[in-house]
Amino acid sequence: MENQGNVKNSLNFFVEYLQIEKNYSQYTIVNYVTDIKDFFSFMNEQAIDQVEKVTYTDTRLYLTQLHKKNFARKSISRKISSLRSLYKFLLREKLVTENPFALVSLPKQEQKIPQFLYEEELEKLFTVSDLSTPIGQRNQAILEVLYGAGIRVSECCKITKADLDFSIGTVLVQGKGSKQRYVPFGSFAQDALELYLSEGRNELTKHLKPSEEHSVLFVNHRGGPLTVGGVRHVLNELIKHTSSIIHINPHMFRHTFATHLLNAGADMRSVQELLGHEHLSSTQIYTHVTKDHLRKIYMSHHPRA
Repeated sequence: MENQGNVKNSLNFFVEYLQIEKNYSQYTIVNYVTDIKDFFSFMNEQAIDQVEKVTYTDTRLYLTQLHKKNFARKSISRKISSLRSLYKFLLREKLVTENPFALVSLPKQEQKIPQFLYEEELEKLFTVSDLSTPIGQRNQAILEVLYGAGIRVSECCKITKADLDFSIGTVLVQGKGSKQRYVPFGSFAQDALELYLSEGRNELTKHLKPSEEHSVLFVNHRGGPLTVGGVRHVLNELIKHTSSIIHINPHMFRHTFATHLLNAGADMRSVQELLGHEHLSSTQIYTHVTKDHLRKIYMSHHPRA
């Protein structure tokens, strides 16, 4: 690899590594590139023309600038993490002699409690769709799968018909970094999916030309694959018909799935596996919600509370 000091080449080599070796999604790679280019702009301001010339002092100055620009702690942590990964790769490839971000401490994360829906709210949401229409059948199937399987919306949009196994009630999910996992989806989701596949989806895709046909499970009103933005629109339309729910985002179904399982006594390792979390710490945030739930039960029922 020639021209080791070339900033642009360093980024190109790193992107190739993320694509080929790490097999990261395009969305993840775009985030890495955005973070790294932001730092490269800082390097340009500081007249640093080569990646190996960056020092620990420069990283501290960069961190100070991020704080002055009022970036959230989570955003700062992500940027520093991206740059640490870049330099770790460059060090491995002998393009630099040290990682100036290795000793940079990440700001403590704000521990936000995940928002979730109560069972009464869910019940109301599940009665909104008109199951006599193709769109209504699709919307009901989306709701049941998001809550019944606890998958990410991006994962929901990737499901194909072949990924469903009705004989054992599971779906093959394409997770982050192309990692696959099987997730059960329950009888309510199965009923909704079977109705949608036997009627609604056929109706929505009947106008497609042979060259346009595809196996993606959830489709839009034109028969094409439904996008993440499309799912968000579906949910926004559904909540307009419920008086008890003011705001909802697609990820709340995932939060609700995890919270309800833990509240019902599921062990954390199983929930971690179902959610597809690489680290248990990602799942442990839901214990904050369940502790609240347990405390309320204790205060309501214990004679000495």
